[in-house]
Amino acid sequence: MSYTRFGVYFVPPDGDLAAFGAAWLGWDVIKGTQADTFSIPELDDVTMTPRKYGFHGTLKPPFRLAAGRSQQDLERAVAGIVKTIAPASCGGLRLSRLGRFLALTPRGDMSGLAAIAARLVQDLDDFRAPAGAAEIAKRRGAGLTARQDASLLAWGYPYVFEDFQFHLTLTGKLAPDTIEHWERAAADALPPLPAVFDVTSVALVGERNDGCFEMIHRYALTG
Repeated sequence: MSYTRFGVYFVPPDGDLAAFGAAWLGWDVIKGTQADTFSIPELDDVTMTPRKYGFHGTLKPPFRLAAGRSQQDLERAVAGIVKTIAPASCGGLRLSRLGRFLALTPRGDMSGLAAIAARLVQDLDDFRAPAGAAEIAKRRGAGLTARQDASLLAWGYPYVFEDFQFHLTLTGKLAPDTIEHWERAAADALPPLPAVFDVTSVALVGERNDGCFEMIHRYALTG
């Protein structure tokens, strides 16, 4: 399988949370297949934007490989880096509004989780091809702060380091008068959320030619 982009995600391990995410979005990022969805009217519409990425939390945002780099080089690099990164824990997960979309977000101290993301962003940057002019213009269209714009130019993505906000996306942008409805729908479908949210592994993912992401390999954090 050849991939157009790569990223490093937190992908929940097999279990109730991963099964919920696949059924909610209609895409199983672990298996790289479509998933049977919940029988909720219009769910397919509100999950259209995040569906292709699968249920995940971004750590190293998707990027195209730099010239002279291969998938095998990237896999070896990730395998080496994870040996130097410690697992992280937060105080559980909660259903949250982030602007006009819904996501699961961690509670409590997120410094360990932010440290994982920072290491991956920095240590894998040599594998990232520079962002093109069209991508930069599109990102700037969201209205970036000066710091976010500097991060976009330096790291290919505006929401890194101080602006990193870990989340597991559940919907695209919702109409304001529907947000409460989708909050209730998500709350009803969710399994019991963990009281402690542990990140003990990361997943290298690839974007297929059809635009959908799938997990290439899961790596334990052993630092």
